[in-house]
Amino acid sequence: MVSAQIDLAIEIPEGSEDTMEGMFLTFTLGDQTYGLEIKHVIEIIGLQQITEVPDVSHFIKGVINLRGKVIPIMDVRMRFGMEPRDYDDRTCIIVISIRESDIGLIVDRVAEVLTIPESQIQGPPAVGADAAQQFMKGLGKMENDVKILLDVEKLVFDSELISLEL
Repeated sequence: MVSAQIDLAIEIPEGSEDTMEGMFLTFTLGDQTYGLEIKHVIEIIGLQQITEVPDVSHFIKGVINLRGKVIPIMDVRMRFGMEPRDYDDRTCIIVISIRESDIGLIVDRVAEVLTIPESQIQGPPAVGADAAQQFMKGLGKMENDVKILLDVEKLVFDSELISLEL
């Protein structure tokens, strides 16, 4: 495993969900940029030693011990059915909180925090059968670019994901 120092610091004050409306943390997988609502993000950390857990879905890499708390780790590339790639010094873990559970998401690179107004977000397209599309919340239009906005709840809890009760 590669351990990396992540230079992107995000401080989210308690009880500030209203001020986070329309804010998305963006990250890349290959050449594609994705975003997830910042209200779910706890922190971004470098890769750590991951302890494998038997008999879980292929995209669950295992668990880490983060300051005394055991956190399951999902490789988002594998969740989307993408080709695996070697981790490098930019690969990191986005720790999110959803349904009172914390989970780490391994991504290729964290990009930036963007504010995308509701008026610039449209629903997911009705065509295509891409594995990642089932987890789409919408498309965020940013000038000449489009960001794929993910539904974190579907990403974490839909399909055959086996819950790790730790």
